[in-house]
Amino acid sequence: MAVRIFPRGVPVAKRLFDLVLIVPGLILISPLIGAVALLLWVTEGTPVLFHQARPGLKGRIFTVYKFRTMRVERVDEGGNLTPDAERISSLGRFLRRTSLDELPELVNVLRGEMSLVGPRPLLVSYLERYNPEQARRHDVLPGISGWAQVNGRNVISWEDKFRFDVWYVDNWSLWLDVKILWMTLWKVLRREGISPTDGEIAGEFMGSKESKDKEEI
Repeated sequence: MAVRIFPRGVPVAKRLFDLVLIVPGLILISPLIGAVALLLWVTEGTPVLFHQARPGLKGRIFTVYKFRTMRVERVDEGGNLTPDAERISSLGRFLRRTSLDELPELVNVLRGEMSLVGPRPLLVSYLERYNPEQARRHDVLPGISGWAQVNGRNVISWEDKFRFDVWYVDNWSLWLDVKILWMTLWKVLRREGISPTDGEIAGEFMGSKESKDKEEI
């Protein structure tokens, strides 16, 4: 496992802040991580972890890790593709609502691929769908939580999420990271903004209307 102590392009103060919290934090919560993994293995089988390629700082691709919240089966008895919302297990739904599914991402933070705070790492396919302003969200390390997550998370539009992300890029400070972490803890305890009103899965980002309008001119 390659660990980048000080990734290129990341402020030293931000990286030190992450390491000061993440190293003792991983030790303290390792029993919880083990318990969740064991519970998933017993109730849902393997694999316990979900991993996927995501774009990070400057769009560089890395592998993100989360606890698996969906059943492996992708088709029903009739051979039809099962919607993602129907594949979420009861345990997976609980893990999402409590944000426990995010715990393996702490390893990504340790490796220097993510930060505790930053824009959420999204799908690689979204890279070509961002307009230039939205693409600026990749000027910082992606995070486990971010300014968009504490200002609505899954109940706001993609455009609003990206505006919050870019605002964070322009206004980053250690104090802001502390504020976001505290707000994140409060949101998790109150279970606010976890899911969109129509289900457990946020819709796919297909590009902003403003960007499409400009392309048609």
